[in-house]
Amino acid sequence: MGFDPDPTRSMSLHADAYVEPRWHEIEQREVFARSWQWVGHVESLRDPGSYVTLDIAGMPVALVRGHDGELRAFYNVCQHRAHELLSGSGRTDSIVCGYHGWTYELTGRLSRARRTADVAGFDPSSICLSEVRAEEFGGFVYVNLNPAAAPLAEQSEGLGAEIARWAPDVADLTHVRRFHYDIASNWKNVIDNFLECYHCHVAHPDFVTLVEMDTYRVTTHGIYSSHMARAGYSANSAYDISGSAVKDLAVWWLWPNTCLMRYPGRGNFSVMQMVPAGPERTLETIDFYLETDELTEADEESIRYIDEVLQPEDIAIVESVQRGMRTPAFTQGRIVCDPDGSGLSEHGVHHFHGLLLDAYRRAGAA
Repeated sequence: MGFDPDPTRSMSLHADAYVEPRWHEIEQREVFARSWQWVGHVESLRDPGSYVTLDIAGMPVALVRGHDGELRAFYNVCQHRAHELLSGSGRTDSIVCGYHGWTYELTGRLSRARRTADVAGFDPSSICLSEVRAEEFGGFVYVNLNPAAAPLAEQSEGLGAEIARWAPDVADLTHVRRFHYDIASNWKNVIDNFLECYHCHVAHPDFVTLVEMDTYRVTTHGIYSSHMARAGYSANSAYDISGSAVKDLAVWWLWPNTCLMRYPGRGNFSVMQMVPAGPERTLETIDFYLETDELTEADEESIRYIDEVLQPEDIAIVESVQRGMRTPAFTQGRIVCDPDGSGLSEHGVHHFHGLLLDAYRRAGAA
């Protein structure tokens, strides 16, 4: 028995997919280089000349807001000798290569190349940085290395409306905190753990006092899933929610590695992203956004709960699972599925595994 389209009859992915290097290589090519990857909040690229750089599937990418107001993304590579152009984030009026000084407009077009006036047939207007797909969606910016990819709003039909309903202020929030976690586990274990709350009563005793678990529902869609519950209506052991404007938990997972979260508190949003750094290592970030950059005591308490309590609980779990995946004692496990779609079910994990198997089939490796 293996993976079955029916989650009530299915097993999980094979353990080899979590430990063998060849699957990591396939995922870089067939998952991360072909999917919409989260970059950051629109505020980081709101002003003309603002830019952000990052790596996607090992490829250097730069996003720039042009003087014409357009958001563009490019491979962060000079067309002369392949030197990387921008680093970090900031503001610039032009893109200047630090190797030979070639200068590009924010549209990507080459505007100046030193000492080329006498180079036969050299036409600067014919040279432009290699463009990458970029989109603004749900208050954030995403990029995709696949030039044939459908727009994110089209691929994730329904997600934009859900975010607008549960977090109408998301585009107006401001970044207040980022945490980094270096996790000794395959990235898929981290996603698997996020996609079910079957473990929550056992592993997260404070979380289940914040969230009314009998209302927790997980709904799967094309490339995302929604995780909703009543939360923050009574005293709990996680953090103080008195006076909170946001009273419910609204969480989304977006294929393949982005988690969008709205917790009880004042106007807030957080984004968790898991980036594979090898077959058994994941670099995870959580970015917190609030109404203002002046944090209240309640804000600090809620952020501290996630960073110092919830995250260590989950990281300990996925690192333990990774150690178990390496042993001959485990190959696959049964998916535990509640047909009613409660959070105490692994049908969200099954949905994720189905998308992964589709990617493996594209590579001829399922």
